[in-house]
Amino acid sequence: MEAKHPKDSLTVLTDIVLPSETNPLNNLFGGELLARMDRAAGIAARRHSRRIVVTASVNHVAFNRAIPLGSVVTVEAKVSRAFKTSMEIYLDVWIDDRESGDRLKANEAIYTFVAVDDANHPVKVPGIIPETELEKIRFDGALRRKQLSLVLAGKMKPHDATELKALFI
Repeated sequence: MEAKHPKDSLTVLTDIVLPSETNPLNNLFGGELLARMDRAAGIAARRHSRRIVVTASVNHVAFNRAIPLGSVVTVEAKVSRAFKTSMEIYLDVWIDDRESGDRLKANEAIYTFVAVDDANHPVKVPGIIPETELEKIRFDGALRRKQLSLVLAGKMKPHDATELKALFI
């Protein structure tokens, strides 16, 4: 199975915030943004694995900036690292400033997806070869996030991290 580059999975979803998607402050509901991010991440994971994919976890979400009614929202998703059957997808959320036209980073998130076969059994996925400096930073961070997740779940002791690395690469 040949490794791929993060750009091969790049998924960009752009939409406008409608009144039915806002809270009483006229900002996009957090759950609506989570759904948009889940769709983009799922497409990125599918592009990378060429398999059916399922959301395994939402590892991190940062709601740094409110997204007002009428905003143009762009969700960008790419696979940041692939393990045996799972993929970490890093998402950046941008809004267009109405007056200047500048793109402002509003949010970011990290999702994990698992590739499965028709019987819903996990299947192997291609590796990732990061190219840009940001992709390399996210790639390296993904292993630490995976190890921390396993430690917190009680599936790994902190000193097992070195042994665990061999399982994922």
